[in-house]
Order: sequence, then structure tokens, then C-alpha cells
Amino acid sequence: MTALTLKPLHPFAAEASGLDISKPLDAAGVKAIEDAMDQHAVLVFRNMPLTQDQQIAFARSLGPLDLGLRKLKGGPHRFQYAELADISNVKADGEVADRTHAKIVGNVANQLWHSDSSFQHPRAKYSMLSAVVVPQFGGDTEFADLRMAYDALPQWLKDQIAGLKAVHYALHSRFMLGDTNYTEEQKQAIAPALWPLVQTDPRSGRKILFVGIHACEVEGMTTAEGRMLIMDLLEHATQREFVYRHQWQVGDLVMWDNTATVHRGRWFDFGERRELRRATTEEVTATATAA
Repeated sequence: MTALTLKPLHPFAAEASGLDISKPLDAAGVKAIEDAMDQHAVLVFRNMPLTQDQQIAFARSLGPLDLGLRKLKGGPHRFQYAELADISNVKADGEVADRTHAKIVGNVANQLWHSDSSFQHPRAKYSMLSAVVVPQFGGDTEFADLRMAYDALPQWLKDQIAGLKAVHYALHSRFMLGDTNYTEEQKQAIAPALWPLVQTDPRSGRKILFVGIHACEVEGMTTAEGRMLIMDLLEHATQREFVYRHQWQVGDLVMWDNTATVHRGRWFDFGERRELRRATTEEVTATATAA
């Protein structure tokens, strides 16, 4: 199997080539991907269009698959696999959703800085997003490195947040956006997850500032003070020097480490078709420990 070649795009992102991920990976291929992700946290595969079967097979080679918010809202689905998330403005019938459709709420929520499935145990590890249709303008995705963010914190702030834990809740961002159409059963379907604000990655040994929009409070702090701290930390973590912005081309496959980054989609005209398809693995190695 051809060796994986990496071309840096940013201090934490790289364009990957030389490895055909449309075909089954052997153990050496899996290790090459994991080692590259430990170093870069975001890998970009250009001109790598995948079928649904190929995308699922690639993701499964890296770990068990995550359902994410489909645990809350099932309903009609365009794909043959429930584990494929439909990151699009397209309804189950194949038509572009109008602006009042619930599908658009998901597109807006994706524009908030987040880590996929940080609201659950186990959380997401790798996300693999494949571009099928891209708009003429907009719809980029930005990634911020939470390891670089921790390294750049002033010492007084590192001392302040050491040992603190944040509560991550699946519907916090949706409630912020006015999306409240959930039953009590759906609201309770995924119990909030508690994660240290500062973690040490078990593979790389690097410290991580683990924040994102799913974090809704800090254990031991008032709601107001905790949310202000989270907002301040997220503002710090998403400064331009920590961010890689990806401009999509049809056939791109971008994968990232949700335990080391946050990401967000950028604006596009919701009246123009945009179709991306995501597979996500659950974290199966030793969970990042509190630093």
C-alpha cells in the first residue's frame, strides 16, 4: 500500500495524498492515518469522492460509528446508513429546504464553533466529511486547534481553569437558536456529559483546551459566571492564528479529531444546494485525562 504523504496547510492541518482511502485499509494504513491525525488533527484528501459504502467502510476501519443527534430525531433519511449524517440543506425527498424548514436550523447550528458529539459518553473521535455538491459561494468550514489554544493561554488563566469541568448538553445550541420543538423524552435522551476544561491527549501527550458551543455551564460555578468563562475561552481558542479555513471542492474528504479541535461551517445561500455527508467514529482509546 502506498505511503501517506502530508503537505502542511497550517501548523495543525495538512493535505494528505498517496493513500487510496476508497479501498480497504490494512493495519499499516490505519496507523498512518492515526499518526497523521495525532500530528495535524485535520487531514484534507483532495479528489477523493467516496460512495456511501466506501465512506462507511473507511470510518469503520478507524472505530465504531457514532449516531450523534440522530439518537434524538430519527425521521426520514436520504442515506442507506443511519450512521451517515446529512450535512445539507436538502430534504429527504431530494428538494432544497425552504428557510422555515427544520433542516435549516441544523445548517445554522453548524455555524457555531463545536466539537461533534461532545455532549455524550463516549464522545466523537474522528469525523470524515465528504463533499458531494458545493455552492458557488460560501459554505467553507473552519477548524480551530484546541492544543495550540491551550499552549497560548496566559499562566494565570491556566491556573484558574485547572481542575474545572464543563457540562456539555446536546440541545444547548439548538435552544440558543430558538429550536425548542422537542419532546421531554428527546430532551432527556442524551444525558449531559461532563468534561475537564483542560485535558491531556492520551496519544500525543499534548494539553487541550476542551471548549465548544455544547458546553453550557461549569461545575461549581454559577450559570452566568460559568457561561462567561466558556465564552471567553472559546473566543481565545478561535483566534485567527489557531484557525484553518477549508474551501470545499466536490470530491474533497476532510477528516478531523473532535477531541483536539472545534469547527464551524460558514455562511452560504440556503436557497442554493449544498450537500456534504459525514461519518463519525466514537472515541475508543483511553479518554483524554484531566491535565
